Amino acid sequence: MIIRKEMEEREAQTLSPYACLSKNSKGREVPDTECDIRTAFQRDRDRLIHSKTFRRLKHKTQVFLAPTGDHYRTRLTHVLEVSQIARTVATALRINVHLVEAIALGHDLGHTPFGHAGESILNELYPGGFRHYEQSLRVVDILEKNGRGLNLTHEVRNGIIKHSKGRKAVLPDDLSGLPDTLEGQVVRIADIIAYVNHDLDDAQRAGVIQGSDVPSHIRKALGEKHSERIGTMVKDLITETLAGDDGKLTISTEVLEAITDLRAFLYANVYEANKVHNDFIKAIKVIRELYDYFLEHPIPWDIPQNALDSELSPEMLKHRQVCDFIAGMTDRYALDLYVNIFIPKPWSVV
Repeated sequence: MIIRKEMEEREAQTLSPYACLSKNSKGREVPDTECDIRTAFQRDRDRLIHSKTFRRLKHKTQVFLAPTGDHYRTRLTHVLEVSQIARTVATALRINVHLVEAIALGHDLGHTPFGHAGESILNELYPGGFRHYEQSLRVVDILEKNGRGLNLTHEVRNGIIKHSKGRKAVLPDDLSGLPDTLEGQVVRIADIIAYVNHDLDDAQRAGVIQGSDVPSHIRKALGEKHSERIGTMVKDLITETLAGDDGKLTISTEVLEAITDLRAFLYANVYEANKVHNDFIKAIKVIRELYDYFLEHPIPWDIPQNALDSELSPEMLKHRQVCDFIAGMTDRYALDLYVNIFIPKPWSVV
């Protein structure tokens, strides 16, 4: 008995017509023997969870750099919250929960140390620019497993590369830049719902803002408490999408405007606040000096490459290796390395 086939048939019988069925996956870059028990997307989820890069997320910044407080979010807790929200939505919409979970757990693997401060300086230093979603795909395709990559399915890779939205519309009219699957689009929205809520929560914990600072129309539309805001957003997304019944994610005008305004409020009062921004400046200095140093000195270990990397000039190949090395660092590793390289050590006499 092949349990996987039974599960695939169950998907076909129970999931929405808009769902991506495991048996209809476009497959992997490198053909792989299928598992008797798990579907393709379950295997992708498991490969991501057991990867070294995934484990390092626990020591990477979300907003507040190298936090010592136990309750601040890290990049790891962020992806777990995204996964939880996305799975709730996927279950209600009867789409593929395993695909949603795999995309959610893999979407931020390419993030740098020190959050968006690290991304901005690598974007400046690396020729051609740096984008964390492209680096996430490079991680799963090349850097993991000593250059063999995780060999994920097309649908998970597509959800990873197209999850990012920056300050673009929460629900854009142009769907061409969105993930190909509804599951990937759900993760994209879940990412927004997760970070606007937990970043607001962390900012209050850090004393950067007070709950009363949030404009009253946002609090009225979404709720006063963390759980109320998430509940409002998730319920609205589910009910409005189900009402449309056209395979297109939908949010009511009132809630969509409140989410958009809350995100703008966070940019103005948290992400760009002096207390946070000053630490970003320090983080940028750390990464800039490490980057310049390793352009001139050997990297501690071999960085995996692919065939395209071998076509680069020696100078560009060095940039590629340094970028991969620094992007993979945790906050504390980057700080420890900076101290070891640049800070004089006290002389001791034995």
